[in-house]
Amino acid sequence: MANPQALAFQRIALLGKVNHEATRATLLTLEQELGALGLDVIIEERTAQQLDKRERRTLPLEQLGEAADLAVVVGGDGNMLGAARILCEFNVAVVGVNRGNLGFLTDIDPDHVMQQLRAVLNGDYITEERFLLQAEVIRDGHRHNVGRAINEVVLHSDKVAHMIEFEVYVDSDFVYSQRSDGLIVSTPTGSTAYSLSGGGPILTPGLDAISLVPMFPHTLSSRPIVVGANCTLHLKPSPDNGNLQLSCDGHMRMEVLPKDEVLIHKYAYTLTLLHPKDHSYFKVLRNKLGWGSRLF
Repeated sequence: MANPQALAFQRIALLGKVNHEATRATLLTLEQELGALGLDVIIEERTAQQLDKRERRTLPLEQLGEAADLAVVVGGDGNMLGAARILCEFNVAVVGVNRGNLGFLTDIDPDHVMQQLRAVLNGDYITEERFLLQAEVIRDGHRHNVGRAINEVVLHSDKVAHMIEFEVYVDSDFVYSQRSDGLIVSTPTGSTAYSLSGGGPILTPGLDAISLVPMFPHTLSSRPIVVGANCTLHLKPSPDNGNLQLSCDGHMRMEVLPKDEVLIHKYAYTLTLLHPKDHSYFKVLRNKLGWGSRLF
């Protein structure tokens, strides 16, 4: 048995969506191989129930961050987003094994999972800090509801394909009023997600910036704009819109009433994301977006 004290991480949390057979197989392999290394393996509660693993310690997601120093998420980017929104509040590193489709965040190859993960355990990895956004619905001058997003916050109608009107301020500086289907406020992490499909720019992960991408704007002069990530965005919907929705990563939805306002700013915690040492962001873009390779 290997000496676990020689490894960079001692307490490993495993989680993923296991109603997918390939994901289930990867989780079982990790559970066995990491246990054989003498590491303390903790399985997320719902994951353990589906894996039928009663002999391992299990904890709900909300408690994993306190118990582990490395979380391994098996699945797609959606699984990573759901876990990371919780785990970012703890000093726990997160690494993703890609069992999804695109895999911008989950980049360990499942066919070589232990080879690549063992390198990470040995301290041979790249660290990235990804910031999140906090979105607040202000009602009657008070904070009524709060959400957070790793990818994007979206202001939109609660009806399909319905134009809305709103004003945008950066800090206290008025930017524009707009008529569109809504606004996508994206982090660099989310710039390859919903924002990209809306014509937004790709922001490399190290940029301290936020993009504002109009959704089907009424005027062709309404273009995406990139602002510093340390500012506060203030969205003032027109009272004539009726009820709107504020979505965080397409997961949490908050109602925005006619007289409500929205504040969006950096979240207090960051996500610590680990990659294999040979990770290249531009290689990921080439592979996922079908960009051309070198000519010579």
